[in-house]
Amino acid sequence: MNPQPLLCIRVLLVGAAVLLAPMALSQEQHPAAPPPPPNAKKVQCKGRPVPQLEDVTEKAGIRFRHIANPLSTYIVESMSGGVILWDYDRDGWLDIYFTNAPTIEMALRKESARGALYHNNHNGTFSDATDKSGLAAPCFAMGGAVADYNNDGWPDLYLTCLGGNVLFRNNGDGTFTDVTAKAGVADGRMSVGAAFGDYDRDGFVDLMVANYVDFQLDHLPPFGGKSLCKYRGIDVYCGPRGLKGAGDSLFHNNGDGTFTDVSKAAGVDDPHGYYGLGVVWADFNNTGWPDIYVANDTLPNFLYRNDGKGKFTEIGLESGTALSETGSEQASMGVALGDYLHNGRPSIYVTNFGDDYSDLYRNDGNWMFTDVSYASGVALPSFPLVKWGDAFVDLDNDGWLDLVAVSGHVYPQMEKVPASGGYAQTKLLHMNQKDGTFCDAGNLAGPALEERRVSRGLAVGDLFNDGNVDVVVEDLDSAPMILQNHGVSGRHWVSLELAGTRSNRMAIGTRVKIVAGGMTQTDEVRSGGSYISQSDFRLHFGLGSAEKIESLEVRWPSGKVETFKNLAADRFYALLEGEGVVPAERIRPVSHIPCWKGKGSFQQSGFGRFPTYRAASKPNAAGTSMLLDRPIPKALFYSHVRLEAKRNALDALSCFGTDRTSTQAAAQDPLRKEGGYDTNNDTNRNERETAPSELPENNGRPEWTRTIDLFRVREAL
Repeated sequence: MNPQPLLCIRVLLVGAAVLLAPMALSQEQHPAAPPPPPNAKKVQCKGRPVPQLEDVTEKAGIRFRHIANPLSTYIVESMSGGVILWDYDRDGWLDIYFTNAPTIEMALRKESARGALYHNNHNGTFSDATDKSGLAAPCFAMGGAVADYNNDGWPDLYLTCLGGNVLFRNNGDGTFTDVTAKAGVADGRMSVGAAFGDYDRDGFVDLMVANYVDFQLDHLPPFGGKSLCKYRGIDVYCGPRGLKGAGDSLFHNNGDGTFTDVSKAAGVDDPHGYYGLGVVWADFNNTGWPDIYVANDTLPNFLYRNDGKGKFTEIGLESGTALSETGSEQASMGVALGDYLHNGRPSIYVTNFGDDYSDLYRNDGNWMFTDVSYASGVALPSFPLVKWGDAFVDLDNDGWLDLVAVSGHVYPQMEKVPASGGYAQTKLLHMNQKDGTFCDAGNLAGPALEERRVSRGLAVGDLFNDGNVDVVVEDLDSAPMILQNHGVSGRHWVSLELAGTRSNRMAIGTRVKIVAGGMTQTDEVRSGGSYISQSDFRLHFGLGSAEKIESLEVRWPSGKVETFKNLAADRFYALLEGEGVVPAERIRPVSHIPCWKGKGSFQQSGFGRFPTYRAASKPNAAGTSMLLDRPIPKALFYSHVRLEAKRNALDALSCFGTDRTSTQAAAQDPLRKEGGYDTNNDTNRNERETAPSELPENNGRPEWTRTIDLFRVREAL
C-alpha cells in the first residue's frame, strides 16, 4: 500500500484538529469523544485459562497509604501515585517504592508526605526500609524512573515532583544521597513522567522528563466557576485546559555525574507547552537508535524520531500516533510498549480519559502506525473509565503479551453522577488471542480487578521469583495492591537480566529476540513507562509448552550482537555484554570490602573510557599502611574500572588475602586465556590489568605500581 495517501489524510485530520483547538477552549474540561462505532463489540474470554491475580498486600506486610484530598481541589492533588519496582540492593529480588504527595493545604503549611521503600524478604513478605534509606519525604512527588546514571552497578532513583525533581544516588548500603544539584536535573516545573535512555549510545543514560502545567503554590487557580473548571455541569478543579503548559526536558549525561539540558538543541523541548504525562524510550524502527514517545493530556501526542547526532524530529501526526482513529485529540496518560504480534516491532498502548477509548497503535514499520483499538477489542471495555497505568505483560506465560490497565476518576464529585463511571473504578485485563485481537478477562481473574479503586500507577514484575509476573498498583486515596499472579499450570518461561560493559550498565535499550516452540518474541530493556512508574528491568518471556530456548539474540546499545543456543526454560539468566551467560553475582556490584579500614585518601581520575580509582593511605597506629577508611566505593564495579595502590600502601590484592601481583592475576584471568581482550583496542586495554612494567617512571605517576581491575577483585571475594 502506498503510504502517501494515508499520510495526506492524517495531515488533513491534524489541520482540522488545530483549527478546532480554540473552540475546545470554550468548552468544559475533557469534552466527550465521538461515540463508539455501531459495530464495536466487547469480546469476553471463553474456553481458555485465565491466571488468578490475588490481592496479597496485607499478607506481604505492606502498610503504606497514599495521602489524598477527598475533594481534589487542585489538579496536582489528583496526579500522584507512582510505583517503582527495582532491586535496589542487588540481591536478586524486586523491592518496591511508593511515591506520595501532600495536599495543597499541607504543602502551604510546609508539611510533607511520606513515601515508602519496602525491601523484599525473599519469603513473600516485605520490610519497611524507608527510614534508613533517606527516601521518606523527598518532595511533592508524582512518580519516578530508575537507571544507573553513573554506571556503578547500583540502580539510582529519579523522582518527578511539583517544584523540583530529585535524583537519588544509590550508595550501595541501603541509603541514598540527593545529588540533584550537582547533577543539574531538578527541572523545577511540575514534572510527571520520566524515563532514561541512551540516545547517543555513549554508554551513559540520558533523561527525558515530561512536564504538565505551570502550577504555582503562590498563585493557585480557583475551584469551579468558569467553564474550564466544570465537568458535566458540575464545579471541579481547573485544568489542564486553561492553564499554561510547562514544556519538556531532555538532559544529556556528561559521564561525570552531571547532566546538560539539551532539550531545545535536540528538538524535544515542546515550545508550545503541551500537557506532558507519560514518556518512554524505544527503538520503534529497529535502527539501533532509541526514539521518544510522549503522551499529552488533551492535546496531540509526540513521537520523536531519533535522527542521530543528538537531533530528533517530531513525527507524531505523520506516524499516526498523535490522535485518535477519527483525528480527535485525547487526554492521554499512561504508555505501554510491546510486540504483541510477534512482528519484531514494539506497538504502543496509550490510556486515555473517560468517555473515550484507550489507543492501541499497531507498529507497521517505517515509523508508521495504525489505530487498531476497536478492531483488536481493547477499545470498548475501556470507554467509560478514566485510565492510567498500563503494561504489556504475558500473565499466562503462553508467549503472547496481554494488556493490563488501572483506572479511577480525577473528580470525586463524579461518585454520585449517573453514567460517569464513578470516582472509584475497576481495572482492565485483555488476554491476547494470538490473532491480533484481545478478549476481556477483567471479571475472570479474581475479585481484586473488580474492586473499585481510585488507581494511578501500575508496574509489573516477578516479585516472588516464581516465574509468574505480578502486578503492583498504587491508589490515590487508599492502600496499594500487590496482585500475586498464580499463573497457569504447565506453562514455561525464562527471565533475563542484562548488564552492559561498553553499553550502559543496566543495559537500557538492549533488544532481545528469542525463538522457542515455533514462536519468535522480542522485547527491550526500558526505564520508566506506564503512568509515572517503573517495572522490572528483567525481561520475562512466556514460552508456553516449550522446554528450551532454541535461539537467543541480544543487540546491545553499543552495537554488539551476541547469540546463544539451547538454553533451558524455567530459569533466571544473567547476561553480561561480551561474556554471555554468567553467574548472577558477576553482574552485581562489589559492595563492601571487610579490610577497607583506617585513615586514607581516595581520588578518581579519568583513565581511558572508564575511571581509575587510586587508593593512598597513611600508616595506622601499628605502623601498617591500610587502604581506605570506608567500603569500596560503589562506583567500583568489576568490568569497568581500575583500582591502583601506591607502593607505600597496602597491596590492593592483600586486602583479599592474596599477595598476587597484577601480572600474576592477569595470567589467571579467564578472559585473557580465552582471548577475551583485544590488546590492540584502547578501550579493552583500559579494562584489563596493567602490570608494573606498563607504568614507566616517566608517565607522571611512578609511585602507582600495583593495579588490578575489579573483575579480579570480584573473583578474589
